Amino acid sequence: MLWGVDFYAMDCYRLVGEDKLARTLAEEVLRAGTDFDGSERSLMRNAEARVTLGVTAAREGDLEQSLIMTSRELAAEMKRRYASEPAAQDYLARLRDLGQAKPGFLPQ
Repeated sequence: MLWGVDFYAMDCYRLVGEDKLARTLAEEVLRAGTDFDGSERSLMRNAEARVTLGVTAAREGDLEQSLIMTSRELAAEMKRRYASEPAAQDYLARLRDLGQAKPGFLPQ
């Protein structure tokens, strides 16, 4: 499938509850939207794919995975804008603890 078609189909499958197909396409969108060096070529599409992975994890009862996937972008903004704020530091510490069980989803 073409990358753009994968992106739109991923959303449609997520919206109608076809989680396996939505998850498969989300993984493809992330693969296509990430360069060989790990930099992201399509931030918005990758973010939407992560939301899809979070939603499908939640539907499968994997609360931890769901929280990690949907918290990635928020964590990056908290770290960038509010790194010295105690509330942000507490949030990021809790998220890091949660993410240690599922590495690779949180920003460095």
